[in-house]
Amino acid sequence: MNIFSAHGLTKSFNDVPLFEDIAFGMSVGERVGIIGSNGAGKTTLLQIIAGAEVPDAGTVAFNKGMRFEYLSQNPTFPKPITVLEAVMQARTTPFTLLKRHAELCALLHDRTDDALSSELHDTSIALEMNGGWTLESDAKTILQKLGVARFDDNVQQLSGGLRKRVAMANVLMSDADLLILDEPTNHLDANSVQWLQDRLQHSPRALLLITHDRYFLDAVTTRIVELERRKLWSYNGDYEFYVERKQELVANETATAEHLKNRLRREVEWLKRGARAQRKKQKSRVDWVENLQERQKMLRENVELKNIKIEVGSKFTGSQLVDAVNISKRIGERFLFQHFTYKALPGERIGIIGANGSGKSTLLNILAGEMPPDSGTVKIGSSAKIGYFRQESTDIAPTQSVIGAVREIAEYIDTGVGRDRYLSAKDFLERFNFHPRQFNALVGNLSGGERRRLGLLRVLMSDPNVLLLDEPTNDFDIPTLGALEEYLQHFLGCLIVVSHDRAFLDRTVEYIYAFEENERGETIIKQYPGNYSAYLETVERKSQEQAEQAKLQERREQQMRAAAQEQPKTNAYQRKRELDRLERVIAGLEKEKSEIEAALSAGHQMDYKTLTERSKRLLVLQHDLDAAVEQWVELSEHLSSNSN
Repeated sequence: MNIFSAHGLTKSFNDVPLFEDIAFGMSVGERVGIIGSNGAGKTTLLQIIAGAEVPDAGTVAFNKGMRFEYLSQNPTFPKPITVLEAVMQARTTPFTLLKRHAELCALLHDRTDDALSSELHDTSIALEMNGGWTLESDAKTILQKLGVARFDDNVQQLSGGLRKRVAMANVLMSDADLLILDEPTNHLDANSVQWLQDRLQHSPRALLLITHDRYFLDAVTTRIVELERRKLWSYNGDYEFYVERKQELVANETATAEHLKNRLRREVEWLKRGARAQRKKQKSRVDWVENLQERQKMLRENVELKNIKIEVGSKFTGSQLVDAVNISKRIGERFLFQHFTYKALPGERIGIIGANGSGKSTLLNILAGEMPPDSGTVKIGSSAKIGYFRQESTDIAPTQSVIGAVREIAEYIDTGVGRDRYLSAKDFLERFNFHPRQFNALVGNLSGGERRRLGLLRVLMSDPNVLLLDEPTNDFDIPTLGALEEYLQHFLGCLIVVSHDRAFLDRTVEYIYAFEENERGETIIKQYPGNYSAYLETVERKSQEQAEQAKLQERREQQMRAAAQEQPKTNAYQRKRELDRLERVIAGLEKEKSEIEAALSAGHQMDYKTLTERSKRLLVLQHDLDAAVEQWVELSEHLSSNSN
C-alpha cells in the first residue's frame, strides 16, 4: 500500500534548476535514504513532500489516513513550552487527556462536584485506553536516550543542538505512519546515534531520511535514492548495495566517455573534410556532433564529481606543536575533565568521543589556545600552525563571493606534490566540487552544506600542521566526506577530531580519547589505541569480563556460604587424602594457567574468537585456583591445630 506519490516535481533556486519533472513514492514500511551532493536539492525535496515548501510544478498526494511527521534540519517551536510538554504533545489524545485530568484534580481538591467527579472518572478510563498513564515516562526515556536531561527548560531558549534532539524525541513519540528526517544524527553523540539506529531498525514505520552517516544509512534503509543531475535514481537495497552498483555505473560511464572521445575525434576530422555540395547533410552532422560533445562533457563532469581530490596540507614543517600538561577545566562545580596531559606529535591522528556536554569542544578550544584551562599549562610551539574547523562556521560574510572568501585566505597554495603543485583559489574550489558558475555567487545564497564545505576549504587552504576538527561531518554530503577522508590519509601533521560519525572515525583516526568517569567519580580522558570499532571491541570485551568476574565472585560466595553451613564429619585420615588431592588439583591448574599466559604474552597472531575464549578460560582457572588454595590452607591449618 502506498503512503504517498509525487509526480512531475520541479524546483529551481535563484533560477538554477534543482530537479526537473521527477516522480517519487513510498510504500508502507519502506525505509528510504536520499543522498546527493550539497546543493543538489535533497532538503528541498523533503520539504516539498512534507508540505513545508511549494514546488514550481508537480504534485504530492498522500493516501487517505496516512500520517507523517517531519524533522527539519533546524526545527523551531512556536510556543514557549517545557521540553517534556514539547515531546508529550506528539500524541495529541493522551496528552490532552492528561492535561484535563490534572485540571479536574485541581478543581476537585477543595470541593465536591458530582459532574466534575464523573468527568474525572471518564477521563481516567480514557487515559487507560489510550496509554496515557505511561506517556510521561515514555517521553522522559526517549529524551534521556537522546542526551536531554532537563525536562522543565523552555524549548525556545535551548541551543540549536538541544532543540534538534527535543524535536527528534517528539517525532519518535508520534503515531505517524511515515517519519521524514533531515540529518537526524546531527548533534547526537555516538551512543545516542546507536540507540536511534536500533530503534528505527526495529520500527514498523516507514522512513524517509537524509543523513551523511554511512553506517546509519546502511543499517536502517531498504532503498537508496540519489538526487543527481536534476533527476532521481533509485537503488533497491542498503547503502552497501548502492556503493557496489554505483561503482559499476561510474566505471561504465568512464568507459563510455572515453569511447565518445574517440568518436568525437573521428567526427571532427570528417567535418573538416566535408564537401561543400553536402552542406545540408553536413549541417545535421554538425548538430549531431555538438550533441555528442555535450553528452561527453556531462559524463566527464559526472565521473569527476565522484572522485574529488584534495591535495593541500600534505606537508609537515614543524616539530614543536601543542603541549598540554596536567590541565583541568570546570563549569561551576562540575569538572569537565581533570589532570589531562597531552603532547601533539607529527602524524598523530586522534578521535575524541564523549556524551553531549562532556567538554569535547571545550578541550579543542583549550588546545587551540582560545580558552585557558583552570589549572595546568598549554604551550603552543612557534612552528605550530593551527587550523580549527568549528561546529558553527560564522566567519564568512554572506555578502562575500565564494571566490573572494577563498582568496581572503590565500591566492595560491603549495600542495607539495605532483607536477601542478601550485593550486589557485579557483583550482581548489573545483577540487572541492564547486562549479565554476558558483565562484562569483554570494556566500549567503549557498546551501548550509555548501557554506560548511567552503568553511572547511578555507581552513585547509591555510595549510595547517595541527588540524582541529569539531564535528566536521555535520551537513556534509557523502562525496565531500570521502574527499576529506582521502585528504586526511595523506595529512602529515597532527589531527585531532571530535565526531559522532562512526564511519568517519574508523577511517581517519588511530587513537580514541574517551571522556569517562574513574572509580572515584572523576571525569577523565582515557586513551584507547585503534579506531572507533577497535574502541568498541575493547569496551565490550571489558564489559563481558566484568560480568564474568561478577558471576564467578557470586559463585565463589555461594560455595563459601554452603561450606560454612556444613559440619565437617571427616577424620584426620580423610582430611589428609583431601589435602593430597587439592595439591594435585592446584598443580594442574597452575600448569594450565601458565601455558595460557605464555601463549597470550608471546605476541603471536590469533583470531578474536580464540583470544576471547582463552581470556575467559584464564578467568575460570584463576577462580578455581583461588578456591582450591583457600581450601588447602583451611585443611592444613585444621590438621596442624589437631596435631598440636
